[in-house]
Amino acid sequence: MDRRTVISGAACCIIGATPFHAKAQRPEAPVIGFLSSRSPEESAAHAAAFRRGLADSGFVDPESVVIEYRWAKGDYGRLPGLATSLAKLRVNVLVAVGGTPSALAAKTVAGAIPIVFLIGDDPVKLGLVSSLGRPGRNLTGVTFVTTELGAKRLEVLYELVPNASLSAFLLNPHFADAAAQGEAMQSAARSLGRRLLVLQASTEAQIAASFATLGREGVGVLVVQNDPFFDSQRKQIVALASRNAIPAIYHIREFPAAGGLISYGASLADAYRQVGIYAGRILKGATPGELPVEQPTRFEMVINVKTAKALGITVPQSMLLRADEVLQ
Repeated sequence: MDRRTVISGAACCIIGATPFHAKAQRPEAPVIGFLSSRSPEESAAHAAAFRRGLADSGFVDPESVVIEYRWAKGDYGRLPGLATSLAKLRVNVLVAVGGTPSALAAKTVAGAIPIVFLIGDDPVKLGLVSSLGRPGRNLTGVTFVTTELGAKRLEVLYELVPNASLSAFLLNPHFADAAAQGEAMQSAARSLGRRLLVLQASTEAQIAASFATLGREGVGVLVVQNDPFFDSQRKQIVALASRNAIPAIYHIREFPAAGGLISYGASLADAYRQVGIYAGRILKGATPGELPVEQPTRFEMVINVKTAKALGITVPQSMLLRADEVLQ
């Protein structure tokens, strides 16, 4: 055998061995199932915040983690099937965002798969966790505690529009605990000495019909429920509020950023980022049941003064000074 043959043969051995060696050193990336009751288009900024949280924990999509997205697009009836499809993939972590319906659907089908949820209700009352400090089992996440803020939003709205006698609450009847939310808002209105009209909508057509009712009934101000379906219909709701000259308050800044009047609540982007951080920690070996359920520590008021002017509203200086953000 001559020298050229020996070198050639050695090279073939090296080349042939390289792929095997690379595969052995590079395990498959973990997979996260991302279940949302919302729509991908209007959730783009929040999905990006989730990925930032993952990156903070050392996982970058798609280099070191793979994310499988499932979107219900406001149709809660699709969530069980979408959750099942993710569970069948045997994902390493199942992230359930967009409110209580996603979390409950994930819990039903996940088995032992770790779940990180993002909801606006009490996870203990819902039976998702044993306690906020030590959730137990395979679930943890972030509670947005936004449901209980309905009364505060109504109070803020009347500070902005003090002469409105009749208020309204736009409610999705398919959302968990919808009846209790309606009753709580009625109680809040009575405590302020005001009348409240509860309107129900779970489709685009019903949202449009509700705004027509607002005009007929002479409603002065509107509180929009913190509901993922309404989040997915943000453009429609803001446009109808503008067209019908209805001062409305929302739960997240994305509404006034889109032209709505005012919002009061915690930062949804921060909450999604925390969900990403928790998902990353679980991928690194943390036990979900030992990660405390996170709660927001600060609530923000965002006012769109351009919209206020269009509605003929003069925002009190005291409110402008309290606002966390004033959009021009």
